[in-house]
Amino acid sequence: MSKVDNEIRGRLALITGASGGIGSACARDLWANGASLALTYYNNRQPVDELAHELLKSPGSEGLRISCHKVDTGSAEDIERLFLEIKKQHGQDGPDILISNAGYGKRRTGILDVSLEEFDYMININLRASFILAKLSIPHMEAQKWGRIIFVSSIAAQGGGINACHYAASKAGLTGLMKNLAMKHAKLGITANDIAPAMIGETGMIPDAAFVEGTPGDVKNIPVGRLGTPQECANAVTMLCRTGYITGQSILLSGGLK
Repeated sequence: MSKVDNEIRGRLALITGASGGIGSACARDLWANGASLALTYYNNRQPVDELAHELLKSPGSEGLRISCHKVDTGSAEDIERLFLEIKKQHGQDGPDILISNAGYGKRRTGILDVSLEEFDYMININLRASFILAKLSIPHMEAQKWGRIIFVSSIAAQGGGINACHYAASKAGLTGLMKNLAMKHAKLGITANDIAPAMIGETGMIPDAAFVEGTPGDVKNIPVGRLGTPQECANAVTMLCRTGYITGQSILLSGGLK
């Protein structure tokens, strides 16, 4: 039996949506474990620049690299350009670790509130982008016989959620995509999983307490009695990166909420 390789030190992690709470928490955690980073943002570059500056000043960062990239994940051309930039700045054709985190979740109450244009946009950002990212990442992972693909899904993929049906459909599709990739690529040392958060604070996805009051996402209905944190999401992501015997799984981070 060959030696099991779960080492992420020296790997390159691509994290989309790194300006938000979950993305930046994942960046900090993987950096602390010795991974270099390629971080994307959409409109607001400042939080990503500040994060990169903070990490580069941290102890133990010698030999590690960070690159920051403006990417509209709804654009296949932008994603293709991102991989060219990764090649130029990191010297490899793609990431060793893909964290597809960037997403869209504008609140709607029901199917009658969702236009066809918004449905298409939701699927484009939350599902199609992850397909393109994985498609471009897998050749490098196959060549080295090691890779980690992690999608940020949602409890809505399993239980429908409190948003409208287009959000649930996009996240359920993401989980289906993950399970197929896991089955097809496991023998080449590539794992694919997702994390499925429920009510996570500090992310901008929960606008105010009044919105969730009386809904299934009301804190009073969460068994642990509080919102989750981005760091708890990052803990699960790092565990999946360091555990090559887990693949094809959706890790529910819900505080006991069903």
